Amino acid sequence: MRIELLLLLIVFIWDGYFFLRYILGLLRGYKTVEWNPTVSVVIPAYNEEENIERAIRAVLDQDYPVKEVIVVDDGSEDRTYEKARSVRDPRVKVIRVEHGGKAWALNHGIKLATGDVIVTTDADSFMAKDAVRRLLERFYSQDVLAVGGQIRVVVESFLTLVQDIEHLRIAMYRRARELDDLTLAPGPLSAYRRDALLKIGGIVDSQVEDYATTKALKKFGKVVYAPKAKLFTRMPITLRELWEQRKRWFLGDLAHLELRDYTMLLLGDFIALLDILLPIIFLTKGEFIFLLAFIAFEVFTMLLPIIFEGGKVIEALLFPIVLWFLALFYFALHMYGYLAKLSTKTFKHFH
Repeated sequence: MRIELLLLLIVFIWDGYFFLRYILGLLRGYKTVEWNPTVSVVIPAYNEEENIERAIRAVLDQDYPVKEVIVVDDGSEDRTYEKARSVRDPRVKVIRVEHGGKAWALNHGIKLATGDVIVTTDADSFMAKDAVRRLLERFYSQDVLAVGGQIRVVVESFLTLVQDIEHLRIAMYRRARELDDLTLAPGPLSAYRRDALLKIGGIVDSQVEDYATTKALKKFGKVVYAPKAKLFTRMPITLRELWEQRKRWFLGDLAHLELRDYTMLLLGDFIALLDILLPIIFLTKGEFIFLLAFIAFEVFTMLLPIIFEGGKVIEALLFPIVLWFLALFYFALHMYGYLAKLSTKTFKHFH
């Protein structure tokens, strides 16, 4: 019993720490400025005939005047190019390049961009009406080289609802710890000073181009978070697709992590293991009071993010179930990633 209570206390301290940091972040607020630069939006697209028009129109409908929208068709095999061309607006420029990946397509668009600020977004996503303005107001000093926004998920199934709840938790974490020191400016919604991007040679070509580009920029200045800049994106609707996507992301992340980054990563894995095991232990031993305490605590820590980040009460109520699933999913994913990296290093050592 004592060991179980100790482990439960560890979970409460871990989650409680981030929750308190989140409250302090809400109370403290964050710096903003009124700034009116010219803006170019670059949208890379590969086989996105179903989504590209909505993505373009969401940019054109911004409440901040966007100078140009550059759509880069990355060698699509469907009618993405024709669909993009069908949007009749003098600000829209559509080019077609050979298929080379997201960073390749983005950099072709960046070369054509003339705005002081370059905003990147994805073809399977659409911005909230004030997203660009909210990004720009966070360039509060010359040291701020890039700003990342909040990503939300278009709910099409229970699995995408799970991912939207996950992104609400990410929004909580970022407001708690990363308002003025963002680890990753997300590819679907980020804004960059054009001269800063050119200084590092454009978007870094990587499996995780947004993470790699953020790290490159932070050598020269700051990358910050804009909580009110929102974008809605489509995410995998099957477990297999989700596993493949997150596996690609995690293996890409591991290639860029430094030694100190592993501390938080491994601590997070330990907490995930507790999130998996404790509910099972409480259930099997009939310790329902502790199970209810665990559930109530996790629901409670989601209520403020629901209010301030724009979620729904049902998402807070579902969070304990979602938490257990995500803990199991990411623990398995991370173990796979560590083993894959270790086996690759071992293979190189002996060959």
